[in-house]
Order: sequence, then C-alpha cells, then structure tokens
Amino acid sequence: MSQQFDYDLVIIGAGVGGHGAALHAVKCGLKTAIIEAADMGGTCVNRGCIPSKALLAASGKVRELADQSHLESIGVQVSGVNFKREAIAAHATDLVNKIRGDLTNSLKRLKVDTIHGWGKVAGPQKVSVTTDKGERIITAKDIMLCPGSVPFVPPGITIDGKTVFTSDDAVRLESLPKWMAVIGSGYIGLEFADVYTALGCEITMIEALDELMPGFDPEIAKIAKRVLIDSRDIETYTGVFATKITPGNPVVIELTNAKTKEVVEVLEVDGCLVATGRIPATKNLGLESVGVETDRRGFIDVDDRMAVIKDGQPVPHLWAVGDATGKMMLAHAASGQGVIAVENICGRAQTVDYRCIPAAAFTHPEISYVGLTEPAAIELGEKKGFKVATAKTYFKGNSKALAEKETEGMAKVIYRQDTGELLGVHIIGIHASDLIQEAANAIANGAKVQDLAFNIHAHPTLSEVLDEAYKRAVV
Repeated sequence: MSQQFDYDLVIIGAGVGGHGAALHAVKCGLKTAIIEAADMGGTCVNRGCIPSKALLAASGKVRELADQSHLESIGVQVSGVNFKREAIAAHATDLVNKIRGDLTNSLKRLKVDTIHGWGKVAGPQKVSVTTDKGERIITAKDIMLCPGSVPFVPPGITIDGKTVFTSDDAVRLESLPKWMAVIGSGYIGLEFADVYTALGCEITMIEALDELMPGFDPEIAKIAKRVLIDSRDIETYTGVFATKITPGNPVVIELTNAKTKEVVEVLEVDGCLVATGRIPATKNLGLESVGVETDRRGFIDVDDRMAVIKDGQPVPHLWAVGDATGKMMLAHAASGQGVIAVENICGRAQTVDYRCIPAAAFTHPEISYVGLTEPAAIELGEKKGFKVATAKTYFKGNSKALAEKETEGMAKVIYRQDTGELLGVHIIGIHASDLIQEAANAIANGAKVQDLAFNIHAHPTLSEVLDEAYKRAVV
C-alpha cells in the first residue's frame, strides 16, 4: 500500500460489480474500502436478479403442477394446485436477505472497510463521503465508480408503486392484478409476464417497435412468441407507445401509433408494469471535479480496460464498471468488469471481450444467448468480407428433453463459413441458461465448429443439443 493515501482502492457502489471488484482487490493485496448509500448488493441482489428468480422459481412450480395434461403424459396425476401470494413474496424476500447478508459478511471477513453513505469524486484521487455524521474526504490511489442503474420511466407515465410500477416494485409481489399491462417486451417484461400468467393474471404486452422481443435473434424471438406469449393469456400490441399512463382503479393507458403519433386506443386495466429498460444512476457522482462528462444518456465513457475516458484519453486512477458504463447491463458482466479493472490497477493488462459474455431470460422455457445475432453477424461479414452460416437443432430430438417431455425449443449456432469461427449461439428451451456457458467459453477461446464437433458430450443430456448443432455445421 502507498503510504500517502488512506486506501489503495475506494469503490463507490456495493452492487455486484463493486463487490466483485472488492473481493479481487483484497486478493491482490490492495487496502480497499467500499461506499454504499443504500442496500448492500445493489439492484441485482435487492431488486433484480435474485428476487425475480425466486418469483420465477415459485411461479414456475405452479405452472408445472397446474399443467395436468403434461403431468399425466409422464404418468403423474395431481388433483389441483394452490398457492399463497404472500408466501411466494416472502420466499423472494428471504432469499434477498440471505444473499445480502452473505455478501456483507464476505466483505467483513476479508477486512474490506464498508462505509454507509453517499460517495462521490471530490478531485483527483479524492472521494467525498456524506453520512449522517457529516462529510469527510478519503484519499485513494485509485477510485472505482459502480453506481449501477435505475428503471427508465418514459415521459407521460406516472408511477405510484402500487397500480403502476417498475420491476423494483414488482419483485415484492404485493398484488396480482387480474388484468395487467406490461410495457416492453425485453427480458424484464418477458420474465414478469411469465410470473404473472403462471399465477393467474391476464396480460397485455405493449411494444413500441414493430416486432416483439427486438433484442433477441429473430428466429429465437419467433419461437418465443409462440411458446411464451401466444400459448398464454397474453395479448400484444406492437408499433405503439404508451404515451400516457395514469395510476388508479382502473389504470388508464393511452396508446399512440409510433409512426402517425395518433392516439389509437385507450386501455383500462387493473395494474401496469413499466419494463422499458434501465438508465445509469450517474447523477451527483462528482465527475465534474475531474472534468469528466457523461454522454447524453448519462453513461460514463470507459475503454476496454474499464478506465474512465475524457477527451479520448484515460483519466489516471479513475475507473468505472457495471450498468453505468452502458456496455452490457448484466450483473455478471459488472462483476467481470470489476475484476478486469483491478487487474489493470495492479499493472496486469487485461481487457473485456463482450462477445463472450452470455445472457439469459429465465422464462419457462428459458432463452439464452452469447455473441452475435444472425443479422449482426451478417452485417459484420459484409464489412470484413466473409460469409455467415448457421446450424440449428431442436429439443424435440434430444433424449433428455423427450424423457422430461419438455421438447419445445431450438439451439442455433452462427459461424464464419470460411474459417468456422463461432460467432454466436442462441438457445430457447429447458435449462437454456445453463447450456449457454459452454458456447460462451468456446467463443472466448476463439473455437471453430470443426473442432467443437469432435467434443464428446455425456448422454443422455441436454448438452447434446449443442453437440448436434456443431456436428451439423461441419456436415
């Protein structure tokens, strides 16, 4: 540790990114402090990944047990299924409390100084911390910003947290509106639609773009629409904005055509989830004290080493990771970025390869992906002069999926036709979130389908869906 500073590293924000960075920094011998104004664990632990997955797990059991025809097809009979909303909500809360406690204890165990207060940059290598006891200045050789993000609420939408709410409120599952609107068809909207329909709610999903699930590979989105939307109590609107939403009983939603800007319909529903993405929580971080400005959306500009950029150059000893950078707004991406930043702080050059970071929607069945979609791969190929090929396999031909009678889904492999380099993999099907890691590792290692086709997979397992796709790619 440098004797001229209070700490080697001060981290502002104790979400998954800040926590991962702190753990790695201690392993690297850095005296570390972490500052958090709210709950330890940030969005992921308290309002995102963790409670939503608890709700998905519980509601998924309800959906499975309520599907009597499916159970009878494998010889199982049930007389019915009941659930308690309050108990499902408590399951999510209990899980949040446990993981938040584990996270806090891990920092204590490694002697990371945890400071509860508002932290912001006060100048080069200086951090201001405001607590209930006042303000003080801490010095650090390096500063890392991990402020995270908050739900984006478009203009014209009023949130009351009860009848009109964001995912921050939805994870508490305080009510089950009989008829609920979901604004947005991204992974947040899809996951909560999965939860609410399993628990008996009718859904109207509203998407401003012309196609549902615009961020997914088109072929995967087509299957997802059939399996996750068309087969359930979900009606959809595309190409319309919810330009005005008024809380109350009922909730009044004004829909406007995205092209003509004319009001086309007014809905009256029992509740409304606004799932229109997230924006960076970068206000009042003191960036002006070091001459740094965020972009017009509020994101902090960083390079692939996670150094903060000013006028095209890295700012000495200032780093940022997680949602606030706008690179990949995923908890595990933030954690990985934090580790990369610490490595660079320690003088060991590392960069982030975003193409090999996987993502998943934990619907029933799940969706997962890594790398490029087919349209993005084709666009890259046109720029760099190569052709793109794909290979697809279906869960209906997989022995394990057949044994469980969970055969909806597909695995799609995208690769360079000339070299066989794996560019992207997209899966919809049972346990897709677990299967994608194999593909992510392959992309990280620059693997070619010609080599992947010779890997031996255990039988009978779902992993053979990918094995078969690789083999089809080289036939």
